[in-house]
Amino acid sequence: MGQFKGWRMPLTGSPADVVETPPQQPERHHDAVVDCALYIAGVRQPEQRTFAEMYEQAGETPDAFVWIGLHEPDEADFAAVASTFGLHPLAVEDALSPEQRPKIERYEDITFLAIRAASYVEHAELTETSEVIDTGSVRIFVAEKFVITVRHGAIGELRSVRADLEAHRKLLAQGPWAVVHAVYDRVVDVYLTIVAAIQRDLDHVEAKVFQRTAGIDIGHVYQLKRELVEFRSAVVPLQQPLAAILEGHLVQLPKEIRRYFRDVADHHNRVVDRVNAYDDLINSVLQARLTQVTVDQNNDMRKIAAWAAIAALQTAIAGIYGMNFKYMPELNWRYGYPIVLTIMLISSIILYRYLRRSGWL
Repeated sequence: MGQFKGWRMPLTGSPADVVETPPQQPERHHDAVVDCALYIAGVRQPEQRTFAEMYEQAGETPDAFVWIGLHEPDEADFAAVASTFGLHPLAVEDALSPEQRPKIERYEDITFLAIRAASYVEHAELTETSEVIDTGSVRIFVAEKFVITVRHGAIGELRSVRADLEAHRKLLAQGPWAVVHAVYDRVVDVYLTIVAAIQRDLDHVEAKVFQRTAGIDIGHVYQLKRELVEFRSAVVPLQQPLAAILEGHLVQLPKEIRRYFRDVADHHNRVVDRVNAYDDLINSVLQARLTQVTVDQNNDMRKIAAWAAIAALQTAIAGIYGMNFKYMPELNWRYGYPIVLTIMLISSIILYRYLRRSGWL
């Protein structure tokens, strides 16, 4: 994999042949370029030159194209790329924006695509602050002789995608859209692993919610709901770009590549169906937990009311004797005091057993 310095790759040969980096281009620019290569008939060429020179050769060579991979470039990093490949300013602006909805747009002979990558964050247990889904994004410029991938965030690395493609030269020989397919295929395959992991989380939450004594707080359910919403916002909007690619309104793909994209679309539809089902399920679980909370509160209020009724009975009896009327037949009874206490105790027991039998206690 070539090492870059100021967008300039070292030439093979003697030190005198090495072209020095122009002083006006800061050394930091090489950090944005992950890899750059010229492919002819699916074979990576060993020559190490500037991407402008590679692009020029690709234009003169049949079945050749250039693939540049960048990671979080800034405007200065991307200026030379945009100028060399004639990228539209609006597409460049979208490529540099950290937040972008999945889409596909056509700028004359160049197609711009945006896709959101995602990954599942392993966690010991679900909490109110657990991060379940982490997302990133990939922007792609594709034309007849080049493909440019721009990645934002730590999610969605493409080194392994490039390595897999270089190992399948027949597929890579299909051209730049084979790269686009490989990126889409990798992202959607990760979606499938995520929905399987979310299924385990949902099963755990559902089991906890419907236990006799719920062992999960409503905040945990709501946090999983928020993470699922984030994942859904990455997955569902991809349907429109995939449909546009398959319908052929914006781009005309080789038959073989179209067949591969159809397989990606099938996998993506499976993901969308499961995400929608999970959303309905977690809404039901959340509603069930809210209902449980309401029932628990009602039970608590009934218990409080029951004990208040028992206390009110004793208060009523004691209140009568606290009136201090002169003529009360019980006042001069020798056993009046213990008899009244006995009546209070018996009435409390009778009322307690009645309320217990009625389910209030």
